[in-house]
Amino acid sequence: MCLRRVVCNWASRKKNDCKNNDGSEYRKAEMLIIQHVQSEVYQQEISAVKGERPLPKSSSILRLNPVLDEEFIIRVGGRLQRSDFDLRERNPILVPGNHHIAKLLVLHFHKMTNHQGRHITEGAIRSAGFWITGAKRLVSSVIYKCVNCRRGHVKLLTQKMADLPAIRLKPSPPFTYVGVDCFGPWSVTTRRTRGGSADSKRWAALFTCMCCRAVHIEVLEQTNTPSFINALRRFYAIRGNVKEFYSYRGTNFAGSVRELGMHSVNVEDPPIHNLLIDKGTIWRFNTPHSSHMGGTWERLIGTTRRILDFMLQENQHVKFTHEVLTTFLAEVMNIINNRPIVPISTDSESPEVLTPNVLLTQKTGDVFESHMDFDVRNMYTSQWKVVQILANRFWDQ
Repeated sequence: MCLRRVVCNWASRKKNDCKNNDGSEYRKAEMLIIQHVQSEVYQQEISAVKGERPLPKSSSILRLNPVLDEEFIIRVGGRLQRSDFDLRERNPILVPGNHHIAKLLVLHFHKMTNHQGRHITEGAIRSAGFWITGAKRLVSSVIYKCVNCRRGHVKLLTQKMADLPAIRLKPSPPFTYVGVDCFGPWSVTTRRTRGGSADSKRWAALFTCMCCRAVHIEVLEQTNTPSFINALRRFYAIRGNVKEFYSYRGTNFAGSVRELGMHSVNVEDPPIHNLLIDKGTIWRFNTPHSSHMGGTWERLIGTTRRILDFMLQENQHVKFTHEVLTTFLAEVMNIINNRPIVPISTDSESPEVLTPNVLLTQKTGDVFESHMDFDVRNMYTSQWKVVQILANRFWDQ
């Protein structure tokens, strides 16, 4: 937030260097602001909790069962004190929704998520450990007044949608039914010489689970059949067997089906090889000229491409290698898999935000947390720092 930048600038003037900052100044500044805001709005509640007295019946946070931590910050209570949840999930910090700080928080996380909708913005706020009273109404109001959102989300014509296919509705393990598509390209440096460097193009294959909406991304050196088969083998090695693939009738997809001997639907060419037939995989192609049938993966590709195109265009002066692009795509994959897939609960006893990564890894955590402090100078040093700069900038925009 703006507060963090002010603290960093102050530390730079005092120490002439903000590089060694471990984040404690940011944390102290945030807690100081939160304490001041809560003391303005919840003065009676703080006195009641300190004196172990019941809250006034007219209190707006009575049902949240507020508690005080060791820093005298009001947090949401509940019946999960003995759980293994992180403090941010078990007892998020309470922020009054009618205060200007709450609006600044919403604006910060709305920009951090690249102007996504209310669902993703609210999930980012909750994952960061904040509970804003009346968050849904406030987030909707902020997004409605956002000039960039109103400019970029014009109202389109709508039509009645067909019923969802059965594979989207019945429970199944992740990546049992998968939609596939390719996108790109991006230019990467593949060889450095005394006279300069040689650049090549790279593409990416996106695999999305039709049930839990998880995403897996693999880098392609070319768009031909052999390159996609290699990506498909890597996907199988990491995610396991797949019952059915869905895609449009691309030449690389059709060629892979023929080369691998996979049974396909709506394809006249018979299998040539019998390499993957033992896996029992079926490849279903959409009807020709029916791109609307691939909305399941086209929507996720649109999200991924907007992120990548914006980040890579902003850093055209930086030469990316194949390894940097691969790592950055993995970072983007992790960000997308941390988006909420169900509405954010307003129940204080249901703090966990359900994301595809929770189903894939059985782990929860804050996707926005940055463990290192890099600046633009690191863009010209180590390649791994370049990846971290890009991943951090995605949330800072």
